[in-house]
Amino acid sequence: MSYRRLGFRSEHRRSLLRNAVTSLLEHEKITTTETRGKEIKRITEKMVTLGKRGDLHARRQASSYIMNDDVVQKLFSTLADRYSERQGGYTRLIKTGYRKGDGAPMVIVEFVD
Repeated sequence: MSYRRLGFRSEHRRSLLRNAVTSLLEHEKITTTETRGKEIKRITEKMVTLGKRGDLHARRQASSYIMNDDVVQKLFSTLADRYSERQGGYTRLIKTGYRKGDGAPMVIVEFVD
C-alpha cells in the first residue's frame, strides 16, 4: 500500500488531508500527530511543485485539492517564488513529544526558511 490509512475510510481520510494541507499552506505551520504529519508533508511537497510549474493545468490540479482559492493564489505567487531555486524538501517535521491524552507522538509541520 502506498499511503497510510490513518484509521479512516477513504472519504474521511481525503477530507482530513485536504483540510490539513490547506491549513499548512495558509498558516505555514501546523501541529499534528507524526503519522498524519508524514502524509501531510508528502502531499504538500507535491502542491509546492505544482505551484512552481505555474501553468494553467497545474493551477487547476492544485485548485481541485486545496479548499480555499486564496490559498491557491498564495501557493502560486508567494510560495512558488520562495522555493524557485530549491529542488524539493520544502517542509520539515519537528518532533515535540507525546500527546497527554493518548501518548501519540506529536510533530510540528512547517516550511523550511
